[in-house]
Amino acid sequence: QVQLVESGGGLVPPGGSLRLSCAASGSNFKLNTMAWYRQTPGKQRDLVASISTTGSTNYADSVTGRFTISRDNAKNAVYLQSDELKHEDTAVYYCHAIVSIRRLQNSYWGQGTQVTVSS
Repeated sequence: QVQLVESGGGLVPPGGSLRLSCAASGSNFKLNTMAWYRQTPGKQRDLVASISTTGSTNYADSVTGRFTISRDNAKNAVYLQSDELKHEDTAVYYCHAIVSIRRLQNSYWGQGTQVTVSS
């Protein structure tokens, strides 16, 4: 079993920055593509950014140029640097990973961390 634990959310004024972190723990696993999603009440969970094992990244149009995803394979961690935050970035942010355990791949989610952009 693998657990993903997010941290770094909070309240930030418009134009501010936050750095979200997600650490994976468990045994005998390999992290493949990792990503950040976000969700607001009553809406679907949307992809914010993803990063492959080789570092290739993909961003939602709404965050391109403001958010940066990165990963540290040695620490089994993924990060989301969020700059120039806007009111519409307010959401619960979820870490996601495709994880290989032995020869099987499974999808894992973190518990979510709240980001609120407000003055």
